[in-house]
Amino acid sequence: MTDQHHDDALDLDDPAGAPEAGETDDDLVVGADDDGITAPDASVPQTPEELAREQALRAGLSEFELADEDLALLDGGEAGEGEAAPAGPVPVLAVVGRPNVGKSTLVNRILGRREAVVEDKPGVTRDRVSYPAEWAGRNFTLVDTGGWEVDVAGIHARVAEQAEVAIDLADVVLFVVDATVGATSTDEQVVRLLRKAGKPVVLAANKVDGPRGESDAAELWSLGLGEPHPISALHGRGTGDLLDAVVEKMPEVSAKGTLRPGGPRRVALVGRPNVGKSSLLNKILGEERVVVDAEAGTTRDPVDELVELAGRTWWFVDTAGIRRRVHQTSGADFYASLRTQAAIEKAEVAVVLVDASVKMTEQDTRVISQVVEAGRALVIAYNKWDLMDEDRRPYLEREIEQDLVQVQWAPRVNVSAKTGWHKDRLVPAIERSLASWDTRIPTGRLNAFLGELVAAHPHPLRGGKQPRILFATQADTRPPRFVIFATGFLEAGYRRFIERRLRETFGFEGSPISISVRVREKRKR
Repeated sequence: MTDQHHDDALDLDDPAGAPEAGETDDDLVVGADDDGITAPDASVPQTPEELAREQALRAGLSEFELADEDLALLDGGEAGEGEAAPAGPVPVLAVVGRPNVGKSTLVNRILGRREAVVEDKPGVTRDRVSYPAEWAGRNFTLVDTGGWEVDVAGIHARVAEQAEVAIDLADVVLFVVDATVGATSTDEQVVRLLRKAGKPVVLAANKVDGPRGESDAAELWSLGLGEPHPISALHGRGTGDLLDAVVEKMPEVSAKGTLRPGGPRRVALVGRPNVGKSSLLNKILGEERVVVDAEAGTTRDPVDELVELAGRTWWFVDTAGIRRRVHQTSGADFYASLRTQAAIEKAEVAVVLVDASVKMTEQDTRVISQVVEAGRALVIAYNKWDLMDEDRRPYLEREIEQDLVQVQWAPRVNVSAKTGWHKDRLVPAIERSLASWDTRIPTGRLNAFLGELVAAHPHPLRGGKQPRILFATQADTRPPRFVIFATGFLEAGYRRFIERRLRETFGFEGSPISISVRVREKRKR
């Protein structure tokens, strides 16, 4: 049984790392370990007592029914098949084509539900354009490009511009053509882009409702993209064979979001539009590398830059601002948002820039959530802090404490992107977050910690029964992921309590952590 822990706090204990209400930050980097207490070093080898405890608890597990993935986890310390940590972001499938060829109808057919808005005219605005999808056991992200704003007067140039962006972001392209109309000049323009991009392409000949229409589909061989797959998105005819062809061309992991092994650590600068990301990157670089303008959304493409800071080389990525909701964006802004998500997934740590001069917005919270959900290390940088009045700062600290209640474990740096004030504080914060992201706790030490914790704060009784923790192990790092074997379900609040105590004891400053539970019963005699 697996269950995650990101819910409201449980009042079993005070959350770790809450900043003092009146604390100002002219000179501080605030984090989870600012109370001066030195946490145990998880990298120190296990003591003989800890090793003996681990062996005894593991021996006790032999009395319980364990699945093959449990044994694999216990033997190798790695995630078993039933609960594998994702090797990377899932592949992206972009559905492209000119307006009104049935792209959104096909998207709904693939999803098995009505998600994309469908209307018999081109240029209909969608309420969502990106969806998680699955076929034949393969998960992927489905991007419906049907929401493009089409300038009818310049349709060829407009479609080509948008198609080029969608193709660049995709791992596989599903090109939809109306078989009843045949290949148009716009279709041929997109074909040229597809050949130039070199991406795998599957050609769908839509609106083939019966055997008569298959001859129309056969004429699309002339596009030079290989076999046209005759389908009817409206009725579902041929869509299974089409998806089989798509899955065959998909990589296991998206090439757009794969962490690069080795080399400089990757840092993504993210935040809502016009918060100062480009200004901060320019100040770090010491040159005007990125276009800066008062108008929000100047940056469209992430700009990768090797940066020398504190004697180390880093990859910095300046990303386009993330809008409030992906479905509220259109055209270039929507694709900028997709690029930003890809930058987060390729990064190891994200620096979320927040404007201290205004109250934290839902957009800011959403950006932080994206980083946490992607499992990346996190640093929060408050920009324009040098402009804050001394009398205002204590009140702002209290606001920040409330706004960041769910991520009090993230280090915070107060900076000025315009002047470069406190930019030297970023590297120590980034290094602490990355160190936590890489931390592994020895199994014996982890179980000794849990034994003491449960003895002092047992799980509440539910229905007259009390679940017992049998064994725990750290299944993975980057981010740290823990698996607990128990005799019963551990409530979400109790898992949050365990997480807070883990952070108090071992640090994990700047890194999200997850705790999952596997309920196992005793073997029947």
